[in-house]
Amino acid sequence: MQSNDKILVIAAIIGGVIALAIIVGFIGQGNVRHVQIFWQEKVEHTVIFEDIDGKTQIRGIKGVAGEVNPTLLSRTSFAYVLTVINNGTTNHRLYIDGFNVQTDLLEPGQQDIITIYPDKEGEFVYYDKRQDLIQLGKIKIVSVVASDEFQGIWRDLI
Repeated sequence: MQSNDKILVIAAIIGGVIALAIIVGFIGQGNVRHVQIFWQEKVEHTVIFEDIDGKTQIRGIKGVAGEVNPTLLSRTSFAYVLTVINNGTTNHRLYIDGFNVQTDLLEPGQQDIITIYPDKEGEFVYYDKRQDLIQLGKIKIVSVVASDEFQGIWRDLI
């Protein structure tokens, strides 16, 4: 091998190692993903109206414990999707105080979906709203703060 050939081989090896380090650093920063990792988070619950012994109650069937008139839980800054199904024998309408949203008047067997975007913490009461308001339970909105943010591969290695 000649001197120029040796220099070219060494330069190619050094260039390849530098290119590999740049590629690993770029990918390690999260710049290349096969799927999007920042989905719009949403909390989904499904509840049903029931009429038992002449009393109206709500029971959770998806995303909520099956207890009577449960406290629903969601986070601030994320969509809260609540599906309401009327399994009772009379018409019902779910109304959430503080957000001033309500379902349509649901006949037995009908369902409706409420979507809210909470921006503040707190406890909000939900009611069965027909002729008057019948308090059923609460929705609790909480803030969740990340305890550790990703600082990049180089800072995480230090």
